[in-house]
Amino acid sequence: MSDTTVPVPRTAASAVADAPVIAESPTSRGRRARIALRTLQVVLALFYVIASALPKLIAHPSAVEGFDKMGWGSTGMYIIGVLELAGGIALLIPVLQSVAAVALSGLMVGAFVVQLTYFDGENAATPLILIVPLALIAWARRRHNADLLRLVRRRA
Repeated sequence: MSDTTVPVPRTAASAVADAPVIAESPTSRGRRARIALRTLQVVLALFYVIASALPKLIAHPSAVEGFDKMGWGSTGMYIIGVLELAGGIALLIPVLQSVAAVALSGLMVGAFVVQLTYFDGENAATPLILIVPLALIAWARRRHNADLLRLVRRRA
């Protein structure tokens, strides 16, 4: 250490930020948490791709009816379908997992508002329920954000 360098004391906040996430710890509990989190990601990805995006992208009559009722037409339906498809796929790509979970959470907030305003609150709980596991994924995989940022900066 040089004469001009002063050690910086660690704060509680920096200690928490540096602490390993349970889902990333090498213990058997951490291994089980990693498997559970990965399983959750796969289940959510399948839900978004098959149950949510696919009906919109193939113009299933139930999806067409809902988007026509809102006045968004097929363009809005296809845009939402593509966003859900991209988010579902991104949940399975390590460097995109956290960002995908945050983006899908934002989409679910929009879905909640739409359910309240256009459909009188029918099925409004579904998007809120989906936000919970998405928030867990976003938090548990947050360290991937630094990797993504490095990739983006390297390409810029």
